[in-house]
Amino acid sequence: MHTQLSPRQLEAFLAVVEHGSMTRASQALEISQPAVSRLIADLTEALGFALFDRRDGRLVPTQEARFLLPDIRRSLDLLTRISETGRNITQNKAGELRIACLPGFAISHLPEVLAVFLEQRAGVRVTIEPDRPERILEWMVGEQFDVGITDGFEGHPAVESETIDIRTVCIFPQGHPLRRHTVIRPRDLADLKLIHTRRESMFYRLLSEAFVADGKSLNTFIEARQFTTACEFVRRGMGVSVISELDAAQYIGRGIEFRPFAPVIPHRLSLVRPIHKHPSMIALEFLEIFMSSLQAYAIHPDRSEI
Repeated sequence: MHTQLSPRQLEAFLAVVEHGSMTRASQALEISQPAVSRLIADLTEALGFALFDRRDGRLVPTQEARFLLPDIRRSLDLLTRISETGRNITQNKAGELRIACLPGFAISHLPEVLAVFLEQRAGVRVTIEPDRPERILEWMVGEQFDVGITDGFEGHPAVESETIDIRTVCIFPQGHPLRRHTVIRPRDLADLKLIHTRRESMFYRLLSEAFVADGKSLNTFIEARQFTTACEFVRRGMGVSVISELDAAQYIGRGIEFRPFAPVIPHRLSLVRPIHKHPSMIALEFLEIFMSSLQAYAIHPDRSEI
């Protein structure tokens, strides 16, 4: 039965092939000549055939050894790559990150954050899967993704979450009369075509309550699942909408203007991950960076909001 080969034996073999002598190989490897001789002897015994012939004062590989050369080179190259990858993982420069998110994020804020995040992490592979909140929750419970970006999350024993409330604004087509307002209230929108999120969402319920409290009713024109969809309708002059400032900011200079909306209606975002799946350092770093990217749009309880 052959003994296990060691990387050091293979390195010694290649060094002797390249330098033609045990002495020069030992100098290249920065070990003693007897140590090289021992490694070659052990490798010869393990393989069961001679590795070198002596010709004109040089050691040259036998025919059998030459046959092995390509595999030995590939093996050592692979070990080098494994070592480099290991170092990159330790330094959080390599790994895999699977993100489930709301569809709007996949084409707006997320690419911007990932571009910065991956700039110093070229070895990180990212998978992004957009879907509705219900599906994102299923994936988190099933531990199919590392991170989820969702809204309307009401808690689950198998999911850990961090929540942030994002300010909302009223968006309208560029040049619209609403631009004269410094703050827009429900009464200012009563006679306008309103584009809003789906009726079963918490955000819609809060918006509807704000209109009722102001003695007005929603003039529904289009119901859209995503804020980004509402933006596309508004920029084409089809109505106005109340959405997250985070989404509105992506349309600055693209045919949309916006103003603060009062009363304050938070768009509650949750960053979620499977509670029983040990998070990678890459995932934790991403969560920290993504949460930081939201702070400029967050409602801060210690600050005066409109």
